[in-house]
Amino acid sequence: MQIATWNVNSIRTRLDIVTNWLQQNPVDVLCVQEIKVVDEQFPIAAIAACGYHAYISGQKSYNGVAIFSKQPLTNVSRGFSGILAPEAVGDLDEQKRVITGNLDGVQIVNLYVPNGNLFGSDKYVYKLRWLELLGEYLKTTIESGRQSICVCGDFNIALEDIDIHSKTSAKDRVMATSTERELLRKSILDLGLQDSFRKFTNEGGHFSWWDYRQQGFERNRGWRIDHLYLTTDLLDRATSCSIDIEPRKLVQPSDHAPVIVEF
Repeated sequence: MQIATWNVNSIRTRLDIVTNWLQQNPVDVLCVQEIKVVDEQFPIAAIAACGYHAYISGQKSYNGVAIFSKQPLTNVSRGFSGILAPEAVGDLDEQKRVITGNLDGVQIVNLYVPNGNLFGSDKYVYKLRWLELLGEYLKTTIESGRQSICVCGDFNIALEDIDIHSKTSAKDRVMATSTERELLRKSILDLGLQDSFRKFTNEGGHFSWWDYRQQGFERNRGWRIDHLYLTTDLLDRATSCSIDIEPRKLVQPSDHAPVIVEF
């Protein structure tokens, strides 16, 4: 099985790039983030023409997540409230950032973690609240008996300094603050999931996002913020995890690249 994650930065703007990539890289599942379109306007026919079922949780102009799967998914739910009680979720499902479904016994959780904007801002506080709830969501998912879990998406967090190009200081920088990293470890790693990319690559210099500005991609001044976390049984079966930078070289690409795990 191959599962890929990709922040496409508007599915309608990048539709040709995404569909061409799927034709050249027929993964079993592609989890996409920041689709920026409501469900009713999603280009579902184009995805179906590539041979995929599309499960969508969209939002106008912002956010939005979807899962494309060759085979139908089961147990599909959208938002934290698909698992947690509404009173625990509060306002954290107003932004469409969570969708999950099961394929052949693997629960796939697709996330678009808030960016956080500026250190100490309201958006940063929102991100911390969101990560706290993510931990409860995943803990509940695990305790429900789902043993094989893949949690993937745009996490907007570089877990280690080697996940950031050397020209950028991580100190007090949103996406790399100690609080964000601690919450990611608490919400993901402390529950027993592990970073599939680090099973195969321990060195720095590998990135999945490059700023459009200041020739970020051309200078390889990137961040590794798109991750696939696996439970131990899936990690043991994983045979590769790679970042495909080719789509980032195209005209008008997403600022992110796909990340693919195979097991």
